[in-house]
Amino acid sequence: MNMAWKDAEAAGCEEPIEATMAQIGRDATSAANRLANASTDDKNRALRAMAEHLRNTQSDILSANDVDYSKAQERGTTGAFLDRLKLDEPRIEAMAKGLEDIAGLEDPVGSSMARWTRPNGLDIERVRVPIGVIGIIYESRPNVTADAGALCMKAGNAAILRGGSESIRSSQAIVRCLARGLEDAGLPATAIQMVPTTDRAAVGMMLKGLDGAIDVIVPRGGKSLVARVQDEARVPVFSHLEGLCHVFVDGSADLAMATDITVNAKMRRTGICGAAETLLVDRAAADRFVPSLVRALNDAGCEVRGDEAAQSIEASVRPATADDWTTEYLDSIISLAIVDGVDGAIDHITRYGSQHTETIVANDPAAAESFLNRVGSAIVLHNASTQFADGGEFGMGAEIGIATGKLHARGPVGLEQLTSFKYVVRGSGQTRP
Repeated sequence: MNMAWKDAEAAGCEEPIEATMAQIGRDATSAANRLANASTDDKNRALRAMAEHLRNTQSDILSANDVDYSKAQERGTTGAFLDRLKLDEPRIEAMAKGLEDIAGLEDPVGSSMARWTRPNGLDIERVRVPIGVIGIIYESRPNVTADAGALCMKAGNAAILRGGSESIRSSQAIVRCLARGLEDAGLPATAIQMVPTTDRAAVGMMLKGLDGAIDVIVPRGGKSLVARVQDEARVPVFSHLEGLCHVFVDGSADLAMATDITVNAKMRRTGICGAAETLLVDRAAADRFVPSLVRALNDAGCEVRGDEAAQSIEASVRPATADDWTTEYLDSIISLAIVDGVDGAIDHITRYGSQHTETIVANDPAAAESFLNRVGSAIVLHNASTQFADGGEFGMGAEIGIATGKLHARGPVGLEQLTSFKYVVRGSGQTRP
């Protein structure tokens, strides 16, 4: 039995963690070599088989998740965390459907990005190729297990997954389904492996690259996780920093639209990285907008913490501290600041934001274009909720995170972002003088 399939309680007991992780690295490298040349049909057949295994074994997955959930409750875990951890039949069906959606996407491997001919007759083509072995370190969201493993595999990569300790039983049950789907299609089950131990030392070994096995690390989680990855990683990182997302309501905004967008951006799901954490309101319309916006948020069950200007307009606003502007609540709390137009909003976002996702609600095209052009975040929107910050909503199938760095992958990390490229040069006997 593959080490990644071991039960959480027994994981790591039969051999030292160093030996276990080294074997995972070797298996991943071997699997990546096979996947790089796997046919699109085989990869899609594996994805559809994975989806069926998820559906057929959902009772086992839910039983494992019940144990994870109960233990998290016993530890006094927050409601937002529990929401991310919890699985039910609709969420398992959504995972299965996500795998089928990925199967329906165009395979990026081998596609031509550009092609040209030099004066000497050399034909040069830039072609997409897999990256190799991708290590994904994430916190306790079991659905990431399916999304990340499937996306990496479709892009021709092997995946080493290290989920949060709170969800290890759920994630292992999901990985068993993914491995069976790979085997059904004649592909190596070790193309998607779950680190079978909650020992934090395993994370350190991944960050060092497992003796050259890991080509890139993708962290998905809170500030402390990303900080550790950035500090310790010895391999390239696709940074997924916290989602300090902002909604800016310009003075030209339609109040009804601004209210709908703000409540949705904050409250649709408070525990996801695309949830708005700060509301910025144009000072020119604050007296008119703030009472209605705060009332709508309060009615939806959201606590509002604001600066002195916001408090002076609406008495129900609680005082905000300096920490509020840099806090990813992932809960029914939002901070509110009154700013001087687009310039003030951009200044606030630049100072406190995480370059994740920001939206402007405005009817003034000039204000909207200024915001979209000048805000440096990975995703900027006009008259739409920040909760659209999602690869599936972008038509990319699924994604394994929103990259907030500025190199290689940025925004939703989907299939194309999980490939690199090489140059294929075809000649007819040319030599260089």
